[in-house]
This record gives sequence, structure tokens and C-alpha cells, in this order.
Amino acid sequence: MRLANGIVIDKEKTFGVLKFSALRREVHVQNEDGSVSEEIKERTYDLKCNTQGRMIQVSVPATIPLKKYDYNAEVELINPVADTVANANYRGADVDWYVKADDIILKNKATHSGNPQNNVPQQPAKK
Repeated sequence: MRLANGIVIDKEKTFGVLKFSALRREVHVQNEDGSVSEEIKERTYDLKCNTQGRMIQVSVPATIPLKKYDYNAEVELINPVADTVANANYRGADVDWYVKADDIILKNKATHSGNPQNNVPQQPAKK
């Protein structure tokens, strides 16, 4: 069982502050014969989530370049969606939740130019 389009998430209420931890895994495309190919389908990253009080895993498409942000860099999710996968068992079903996003970007990337020196507020010159 799957939700048709997932659950659209209010990022601020659901996640609060997200901090980058590491690449958790890469999912590879499966060949027709069932073997694993070299082609990467998606990457899953560990992010520290202050609202949830734990680490969460977020998957992004492999078309997005590999993220190599600094540990604890504040990040933001682009178009996050939560979804489920249910598997029947003898007691009913086990449900696994997962989060996918179009991208993971640095939080301050949109507000500052690419030059890290510009991230420090300038003090007016003393007379």
C-alpha cells in the first residue's frame, strides 16, 4: 500500500533546524537479470533534526550532485514529501516511513552570494 502522492510537509513545523551529517547510502539501479548496476538511482543522507529530536534520513535523486557539506552545516530541503510502504505480516502490516526531497541545499545559500567572506556583516568604518 502506498499513498498516491505522499504527504506534503510544512518544513518549519516538521523539521525546524536541519543539520547535515553524512551520506548514508546510494541506491543502485537493478539490471533486468536482477544484478546491481553501477548506475545510481538515489542517495540518502543523514540529517540532524531538532524538532524530531533525532537523526532523519532524506533521499534525493541521483541527478542531484553528491552533497559534501561540512558536518553540522545548516541545510534546507527542497519540496520534501513523506511517504509510506506497508508490508503485510501475520499480525497485520509493518509500515515504514521515508522522506524524499528534490534537493538538499545550504540554508544560507539563498541569502548570501557564493563568497563566504560576504557572510560576515560589515562594521561601519570608525571616524
